[in-house]
Amino acid sequence: MASGQLFSRTTQALFYNYKQLPIQRMLDFDFLCGRETPSVAGIINPGSEGFQKLFFGQEEIAIPVHSAVDAACAAHPTADVFINFASYRSAAASSMAALKQPTIRVVAIIAEGVPESDTKQLIAYAKANNKVVIGPATVGGIQAGAFKIGDTAGTIDNIIQCKLYRPGSVGFVSKSGGMSNELYNTIARVTDGIYEGIAIGGDVFPGSTLSDHVLRFNNIPQIKMIVVLGELGGRDEYSLVEALKQGKINKPVVAWVSGTCATLFKSEVQFGHAGAKSGGEMESAQAKNQALRDAGAVVPTSYEAFETAIKEAFEKLAEEGKIAPLKEVKPPQIPEDLNTAIKSGKVRAPTHIISTISDDRGEEPCYAGVAMSSIVEQGYGVGDVISLLWFKRSLPRYCTKFIEICVMLCADHGPCVSGAHNTIVTARAGKDLVSSLVSGLLTIGPRFGGAVDDAARYFKDAYDRGLTPYEFVESMKKKGIRVPGIGHRIKRGDNRDKRVELLQLFARTNFPSVKYMEYAVQVEAYTLSKANNLVLNVDGAIGTLFLDLLAGSGMFAKQEIDEIVEIGYLNGLFVLARSIGLIGHTFDQKRLKQPLYRHPWEDVLYTK
Repeated sequence: MASGQLFSRTTQALFYNYKQLPIQRMLDFDFLCGRETPSVAGIINPGSEGFQKLFFGQEEIAIPVHSAVDAACAAHPTADVFINFASYRSAAASSMAALKQPTIRVVAIIAEGVPESDTKQLIAYAKANNKVVIGPATVGGIQAGAFKIGDTAGTIDNIIQCKLYRPGSVGFVSKSGGMSNELYNTIARVTDGIYEGIAIGGDVFPGSTLSDHVLRFNNIPQIKMIVVLGELGGRDEYSLVEALKQGKINKPVVAWVSGTCATLFKSEVQFGHAGAKSGGEMESAQAKNQALRDAGAVVPTSYEAFETAIKEAFEKLAEEGKIAPLKEVKPPQIPEDLNTAIKSGKVRAPTHIISTISDDRGEEPCYAGVAMSSIVEQGYGVGDVISLLWFKRSLPRYCTKFIEICVMLCADHGPCVSGAHNTIVTARAGKDLVSSLVSGLLTIGPRFGGAVDDAARYFKDAYDRGLTPYEFVESMKKKGIRVPGIGHRIKRGDNRDKRVELLQLFARTNFPSVKYMEYAVQVEAYTLSKANNLVLNVDGAIGTLFLDLLAGSGMFAKQEIDEIVEIGYLNGLFVLARSIGLIGHTFDQKRLKQPLYRHPWEDVLYTK
């Protein structure tokens, strides 16, 4: 292990298994230290995706949430620390998944009770691949003024009291997370404070040892002295003894091994940690303390004298000029959360909406980061605006032109279709524009205009699975599902929908690839052999060609394409287009001053 420091002011982490409090504590520590960027780059919460809102000082930020380790690492390649808050049941598997990612350098496992066999595998893999494991059963670690893991050092008040918002000169390592907090306070009282502190964890097999970190501290120039707090049980401290004897450590080491009271008990005592029990004389606290003392470490006679020993070692270094006096800085005030600030009147309120497509702050509105003036000056059209607001990127001109063609071709289909009929009836009832429009839009669904998404979904699945047109159609038939995008009430094989032909002509002329559309044409050839009205309709044409647009542009990942189809983007295109026609029908009826519509009796079959 050895090498140098693990963290810096730019270190970022991925946080596994969302826990609001430890993440917020990390972000508050970032703000306290004056970091420019949050230390939590992303959250991994199996089974969910999106964003979590948290505070970075006074500013509320949205931290991305990913469902899998590999996806999070790919999205945040600069995040090299993995903080694992999974339970002991799943901590090993998720930690191994993180260690296998090339971007992850340090893994901290918080859970206690991880099976020892699993921990050994993690340790072996980490050593073989030059990676660092902190824990299991750890609170984590901290580099003062730079980065901290989860709940390390406790509350902000404790962090300020321990002066952890700025670096000191002491490297500290312990098995215990709780005692780490106590020692941070002790060290801050009698020295210039901590530079880096690590709690390796209290399980029998820690991912990294006391000596691993002491040797690493020895290579960090800013660390002038080292404080070690061990405990009875195990033989970890003896590797530190050997390192001292071999002269591998040239900085003062002040150490204490707790658990000396164990000799007062007649039988073996299990203390708080799994590894805190003596398995023989050599594992006793007394034997370890004596071995450390004999190897050259400063070891007091009791824990009560530990603080004095640390103070004396620090003062000696200061007298020798090896430690320069630090100028104290006042940390910024952390804004209080609402539930703790009501009495004091200092509050911060969370936002209730997240928006990633537009921003109306500043001098002018922006669509997906593009200023309104740029949209006008560069001659953007409706298709370009849709690409910015729907897809959050500027698509190539042939893509936006295709969108515009779809809007034009689907704007209206006469007064007799269900949507237009509803709008006309509502407008003639004297209702306003919005009511008339909505009454027509509400008819859009699987039977009217809403088959675009289903057509894209089913054709994509069939093509991607390599089904022949026969296999696709017949499998749908067995399921009792009509093939979306196939069939028309009026059009026939010898009387094709002109809109479909126009879309196909444009795509064949401009698209890099039309594989989905050509597959739909093959399916149409098969369905026409069954019935002359089973032609590719405009829903099927738009659905398959939009798949070709998304796949052929090279601007969308497969997961994004699946999400676009699933969310309903393509039906959205029909809704947008048909709204133009429905608004037109509303204005037409009002302009003509048409009376209340009543359906004629002769058009109704009255029966018992």
